[in-house]
Formats: sequence, structure tokens, C-alpha cells
Amino acid sequence: MTDQPTRPIRFVVLHKPGPKWQTGVDYRQQEGVNAHVQHYLKLHQQGKLQLGGPFLLPDIGGMMVTTKDVTLEEIETFAAKDPAVISGLLTYEIRPWMTAMEHEG
Repeated sequence: MTDQPTRPIRFVVLHKPGPKWQTGVDYRQQEGVNAHVQHYLKLHQQGKLQLGGPFLLPDIGGMMVTTKDVTLEEIETFAAKDPAVISGLLTYEIRPWMTAMEHEG
């Protein structure tokens, strides 16, 4: 059997509206969304967040993609401490993602 190269694993945090989400209200106007953005900005400033942002469909949610060096335990702890999750504005799910196609450099 041929040895396959190890592919990088990243974690995707999917956010969905929680019980405190106001349906029909723009995401930028949701109470607590600024605290959510500031929370993930910390991860971005540490160089551990590759991509993040809302989906462009109303009342759907958004996602965050970590860099390769973030562990499941680290992102799980971080996502659970999101003020928007704690308040009930958002819920989250973490999925492992193998980046099978990626440009190096």
C-alpha cells in the first residue's frame, strides 16, 4: 500500500441563530453580535483564524475556519466562551475539515 501524505486538518466553527436571535433583523443589528466579533478578533490577532464571517443569507449564521495549528480542544474551549453563545444569540458546531486541495505559498 502506498503511503499517502498527511493532509492538514483545520476546524470549521459553524454558527447558527440561537434562541435569542431576532428573526428578520439584520445580523449587524442583533444584540450581542459585536461581542461575538470582538471575541473571534482575538483569535484572528493571534494568527489562529484563517477565515471568518457571516453567510449572506438572512437568519442563517456564519462560520470560522482555524489555521492548521489549532487543536480541537482549543477551538472547542474558545467557541464555548463566545459571549454570543453564552447569551443564546448563537449556537455553534465544530467540524474537522481536511484541506485536500490547498495552494502552498
